[in-house]
Amino acid sequence: MKCEAHQYELTVSCAAGLEQLVAKEVKGFGGTAIEHAKGLVTFQGSLEVAYRTCLWSRFGSRIFLTLARFPASNEEMLYAGALQMDWSAHLGLQSSFAIDCTLSNSSITHSRFAALRVKDGLVDQFRQQYNERPSVELTRPDLRFRLYIHNNEAVISLDLSGESLHLRGYRTEGGGAAPLKESLAAAIGTLAGWEKASAEMLLDPMCGSGTLLIEAALLYGDVAPGLSRSYFGFLGWKQHDEVLWSSLVDEAIAREDQGMEREWPVILGYDGDPRVVALARKNIENAGLEDRITVRQGQLAHLRRPAAQGLLVTNPPYGERLVEKEEAEQLHRALGDICRRELGGWRLGIFTSNPEFGDRMGMAWEQSHRLYNGPINCRLFCGPVAQAVTTDFVWQMNPEQGPEGGREFANRLRKNVKQLLKWAKREKISCFRVYDRDLQEYNISVDIYGKWIQVQEYAPPATVKEQVAKERFNNALAQIRHLLGVRRERVFIKTRRKQKGKAQYQRQSSKRKMHTVQEGDCSLLVNFTDYLDTGLFLDHRNTRLRIAKEAKGKRFLNLFAYTGTATVHAAVGGAETTTSVDLSANYLNWARMNLALNGFGGLSHQTITADCMKWLQEDRGTYDLIFVDPPTFSNTKKSKRVFDVQDDHRRLIELAIKHLAPDGLLIFSTNYRQFKLDPTLESAYTIRNISKSSVPHDFSRNRKIHQCWEIRHQ
Repeated sequence: MKCEAHQYELTVSCAAGLEQLVAKEVKGFGGTAIEHAKGLVTFQGSLEVAYRTCLWSRFGSRIFLTLARFPASNEEMLYAGALQMDWSAHLGLQSSFAIDCTLSNSSITHSRFAALRVKDGLVDQFRQQYNERPSVELTRPDLRFRLYIHNNEAVISLDLSGESLHLRGYRTEGGGAAPLKESLAAAIGTLAGWEKASAEMLLDPMCGSGTLLIEAALLYGDVAPGLSRSYFGFLGWKQHDEVLWSSLVDEAIAREDQGMEREWPVILGYDGDPRVVALARKNIENAGLEDRITVRQGQLAHLRRPAAQGLLVTNPPYGERLVEKEEAEQLHRALGDICRRELGGWRLGIFTSNPEFGDRMGMAWEQSHRLYNGPINCRLFCGPVAQAVTTDFVWQMNPEQGPEGGREFANRLRKNVKQLLKWAKREKISCFRVYDRDLQEYNISVDIYGKWIQVQEYAPPATVKEQVAKERFNNALAQIRHLLGVRRERVFIKTRRKQKGKAQYQRQSSKRKMHTVQEGDCSLLVNFTDYLDTGLFLDHRNTRLRIAKEAKGKRFLNLFAYTGTATVHAAVGGAETTTSVDLSANYLNWARMNLALNGFGGLSHQTITADCMKWLQEDRGTYDLIFVDPPTFSNTKKSKRVFDVQDDHRRLIELAIKHLAPDGLLIFSTNYRQFKLDPTLESAYTIRNISKSSVPHDFSRNRKIHQCWEIRHQ
């Protein structure tokens, strides 16, 4: 329907949140009388404006040219209105067509039936005139018409785009998780501050299939997004102006040539999955940008400042299931930490489905844009990166004497803390034990985890009355709080009794509250409330630090991996790959969160839920470094299998060492106090007892807390 000479009523559909961007585009193409509502921008323009919108719109989805409006409060009126249209002005007998329908506040309630009635009007008109009819083709017709009924008014439009404009033509199918639509990726880059005149570097450290990078490059190079498309809805239209369209295509090619000749900034992407990197490179090649965009395999953890200034834009994974979201939350925290450490002065554009994830990054965002990834309500957070400020927590001892009760305990604790705080500061250790049942009357242990304290109460001897034990424990708590000046909410209390089977690993609560602590170069998650143990065995600190030193360039296997703390040390230490095996899905989820918190994930860092003994018999992998720290005893109901470390350790070690590379190292450890290593193993392998060096200084009172061996091939 022409509004005036050579002017058409046009509509661009788009994802919610992109209307302002589309309106700005349309104005630049020459559109007038621009209005927009949610997901739609309407305007008036010539055929050239319509063509330019098809060719150049980066943010639109479909472009409709209005052909007719008429009342349609029932099916008969809809059919009559369709029958009166001059369909032959738009398509011929040999043309194929399709009709899409959308209803809004309409008396007609069935969209497919409404589309069918319009089709009947079109077909009947052709039969009356020519005794023949055009054919219906739903997939890729010569012309696609859109029926929109709102408040019982029908609007029939020609879909000039034919199929969604986000289909640029460069993207390879397949390759894992669904990528961003090209139009949304273009909007993310634009809203984050990427401009055609920008000379700064663009970085996407989790680039996936490369869509954000490609769209940014198309914008910088002044490349028309529709230039690589072979199909538009107007190409089969009788009123299509081939000369006009060809001239616009020639103009776009000339602009692209000029854009490619200008000096380009560095556009760089990383992803940890080699399959995804290969897919991204293929997409970049399809877009003709292989000389302008570089994509490499790399973990987020390894990101280092590549240039003085730049823009980081990324769409981190956010997961659908709860365990995936927990992992994604830690990955966002890692991203924030790494950006503060490496990219001070840069700008960020972080696209996420969960607004809380933006908060977890610890940034002062300047802007937050509400966008939609399909039906998912998302946010784009934009702002500068503040330089990292280190504020290490430092414990201070109260010089004044504490309460009357428990003075003997207080004196011993003060002596221990004074000596251990100096040692911990010198060794850069933030999680350590300061009291380990030193006095028989105070049968507790006191552990410092960063700025938190865990106090574990052990069962008193049968000779000590329960009331006396309770009074002593309360006195000890009062002395701890006084000496270290710690608030009650930062002291966590556990009561330990002798556990059987898997009881020590079973959930005690469901608060799911995690706290982050540091060990070496690793950030690790601990939980003081939900389980008997925190998720970090402090007595194995030396072994984990040893693994970090040994791991560079190696394939690491962690059996009975628990929360994956040794795996994180291996990854941070430069392991080529890590594999963590445990029977508990909950603990392996914790392990993935620990890895994500340090910027690791993907195929290079696998977690496998399995019985370790059975898995070792089935796995065909070879590993350079293996850590085996089995429980003293466990049983599984499903397989009715019982594991006893004393009875089964020989078989376990024999199975594990079959997977050990010729020059590899296996570290075996156990906390079973009465454990005796099978002497026949020493005749088969080269074994060295390293128990003395593996027990940390803060556990020196209790050298038998664990035993540890190095095992190698002879």
